[in-house]
Amino acid sequence: MRTIEKKMLSKETQLAVDKGEMLPLMEEFYTIQGEGFHTGTAAYFIRVGGCDVGCHWCDVKESWNAELHPPTHVDVIVDHAKVYADTVVITGGEPLTWDMTTLTQKLKSNALKVHIETSGAYPVSGTWDWFCLSPKKNKLPGEDSYAIADELKVIIYNKHDFVFAEEQAAKVNANAILFLQPEWSKKEEMTPLIVDYVMKNPKWRVSLQTHKYLNIP
Repeated sequence: MRTIEKKMLSKETQLAVDKGEMLPLMEEFYTIQGEGFHTGTAAYFIRVGGCDVGCHWCDVKESWNAELHPPTHVDVIVDHAKVYADTVVITGGEPLTWDMTTLTQKLKSNALKVHIETSGAYPVSGTWDWFCLSPKKNKLPGEDSYAIADELKVIIYNKHDFVFAEEQAAKVNANAILFLQPEWSKKEEMTPLIVDYVMKNPKWRVSLQTHKYLNIP
């Protein structure tokens, strides 16, 4: 579990962050889920700052430095979320950098379904209705993430990523739904390869970032 630079926070705030009672909130917004199993459904997204996985093609690199995002009490986050939707997606950054126990408990106590999108690079905390695991080569998931993944989403940037995808598929539980998704900057090159691969290996499904095609945040 990482901490925000101590000199930036009071002792009381740092303790609340360590306990997961406050989180470095980057942004929150109500939108349409654009990719993976729940594509096309409405959800309230909570993007938590802080990530050291370091994917070179990450499209939210501004989320990496947790110090740039103010610690926000989870009660405030929950109050905002319950106004909009019955499903909440926790994303990042890497949300499992932080203790998700308190946030997920309070969301669920308000009858909200709670999803996560994670690389699995840190131990699992929190209680989840849907666990989307998107593993990265830089920092592989832990066994706890493989065991509970409802969805495995592998980003395809080059041809070798198909090999990586199969390695990851061999580690997740038997019920995980398998997706291959082209990295956005390589979509013209990789999408035809993914389509061909899925047709030859139908255990996989195609995921697209439909929100970017539709210009939805």
